[in-house]
Amino acid sequence: MDSDIANPVHGQIRAELDSNDVVLFMKGTPVFPQCGFSAMVVQILNHLGIPFKGIDVLADSGLREGIKEFTNWPTIPQLYVKGEFVGGCDIVREMYEHNELKDHVTNKGIALNG
Repeated sequence: MDSDIANPVHGQIRAELDSNDVVLFMKGTPVFPQCGFSAMVVQILNHLGIPFKGIDVLADSGLREGIKEFTNWPTIPQLYVKGEFVGGCDIVREMYEHNELKDHVTNKGIALNG
C-alpha cells in the first residue's frame, strides 16, 4: 500500500482491482482491441462467458507504464481475477487450453455469463 501513496497510478490500479472481479488491462477496448494479444484474451474470456472490465492502457501512458511496474510484468495484456494477477496472453491461453481458466474463475466465486 505504501507504493500506492508514492505512485498515484498504483492507487488507480488498486481501485479498479478492488471494484471489479475480473479486470483486463489491454491495448484498446473489448469491442475494438488494438493488438492481437489483447484480442486473443478478450476472445477467450468471451468464449468462456467470463464477465470482465477492459481497461485501455493506450488511453493513458502513465497507466501503460504503471501497470507494468505494479506487477513487475513487462507486457500487456494483463489479466486479474479478484485482485490477483493471473498473467498475460500466453498464460491465459495456456490455462484456457488446459481447461484451467474457467475453473480458476469459478473457484474464486465468479458467475459466468450464459
